[in-house]
Order: sequence, then C-alpha cells, then structure tokens
Amino acid sequence: MVSVEDYGEYETAWCPGCGDFNILKAVKAALANLAMPPSEVLMVSGIGQAGKLPQYLNCNFFNGLHGRTLPPATAAKLANHELTVIAVAGDGDCYGEGGNHLIHAVRRNPDITVIVHNNQIYGLTKGQASPTSERGMVSKIQKQGVFNNPFNPIAFAISQDCSFVGRGYAGDVQHLTELLMKAIQHRGLSLVDVLQPCVTFNKLNTFKWYSNRVYKMEEGEYALDDRVKAFERSLEWGDRIPLGIFYTNERPILEDNHEILKEAPLIRHKPETGRVNRLIEGFT
Repeated sequence: MVSVEDYGEYETAWCPGCGDFNILKAVKAALANLAMPPSEVLMVSGIGQAGKLPQYLNCNFFNGLHGRTLPPATAAKLANHELTVIAVAGDGDCYGEGGNHLIHAVRRNPDITVIVHNNQIYGLTKGQASPTSERGMVSKIQKQGVFNNPFNPIAFAISQDCSFVGRGYAGDVQHLTELLMKAIQHRGLSLVDVLQPCVTFNKLNTFKWYSNRVYKMEEGEYALDDRVKAFERSLEWGDRIPLGIFYTNERPILEDNHEILKEAPLIRHKPETGRVNRLIEGFT
C-alpha cells in the first residue's frame, strides 16, 4: 500500500501562493493512487523553480543542467526501463534552452512523462519573458512589451506526433492528478503542459485570469488519435483555454528498438570488460 505520506513532506523555497505547490500535491497524489513505491520512481529535473520539485519528494531524483532535463531522463530509462521516469521542467527550461532536446525526445518516444510548469515567465531568474509569454507583456527586461508570438507547446507536440499530449491547471488539483495518472500510465512520451501562475513576477496570467478562461474538454467529443481535430483544438487560446488530453497515439517506444533490453534492464547485464580492454589496446 502506497500513500501520499510515503513521498514525504519537506520545507520548500517557493514563494507563498506559487502554483508549484499544487503541482507537487498532484504529483504525490498521482503516484500514490497508482501504487508506485518511491523506490521505483525517478524524478529528473533541470534548473529553475520547477526544477526544485524533485527535491521535495522522497524518491530517486537527478538534478541536471538548465534545459538538459530530457537527455538524462531518456538515458535513465534506457539503463533501467523498469523505473517510472518523470522529467520536470519549466517553460523556459523545456521550451527555451531545452527546445532542441524536446524535439528529438518526441521523435525518439521514450517511455517517460514530461511535466512542464508553464508560468509564462522566468521565475528563478527574476521575471524576464519566457517562450510562452503573451505578446505585449511588459517585464523587467521587455520594457516595451514582448515582440514575439508565444510558443504553443500543445500545437507543437501534436504536429510532431507526440504520443500523449495534455494540459492541466495548477488551480485544479483533482483534474491535474487524474491527468498525470493517465500520462504516467501511457506507454510512450507523455507531455503534460501545466498552467502554473507565478504570483511574484507574472501579474498578467494570474489564478483569476486562468480560472476565468480554462474549461475541461469533454471525453468523446473527438477521437483522441485524430491528429487534425487535436491540432485544431490546440490553437484555441484567449477567452477560452481547453484542459485535458488533446491527443494520444500508440506507437513504438525507444526501448523497443534495443533487443538487449528485452532480456533485462542494462543495470542487470554483466559488464563485458574484455571488449572494452581490447578496444583500448588497439589504440596503444
């Protein structure tokens, strides 16, 4: 029996009222509801306020570099594909510095879950615009307002045939918990973009702003493997912002391409040092 308490309770460095608290709560609830022991879960993160989340969980975690969350998460899954691997990143971390890694992770389709704390601002570095900031937003750096159109992670992921694409909201913990459970259970790369208000630096996209706009998509309104319908829905943003699962597609995962993984996880294979030694001797 696994409970939320098994994942611990720790002092955090987040600002009071931050949306990250509810994401942490939803992650704990999802893992407990799925009866996943902490010893079988690996959380991987980069740098940023979102990157601190694994440090507040009693489970395995790897804290890497800014924008480099997905490479170690993919490597860990290949080394031990029996682990439940969850990558955590912010919108700047994943869609900015780590955008190239996201592109190729979607292509490779490892069986991992990617949770992006999307607060439409850089929080850790004190409030400059991020790739998802609204056009016209005035920040500490963008004094004349943001010139660029915001990056649409949902539309991007669907266009690249990501095998699971969903959006949650930090203001609705129950819905987010259910969404995360489905994402973790999905076989393949699951991208969950979470609208997460930053109460300190983003005075535009507040809890009130989101709560007046978000709505839950009804199940069955279109087939979730209908990529065109899903893409059309992904473009909806403004007065109405949809939440839920946009798209799913069952396709081969990265681990299926490696025959050696069918025998056992790499960590259980006996190292064949003789081959390495012979290779090194060839250079001497």
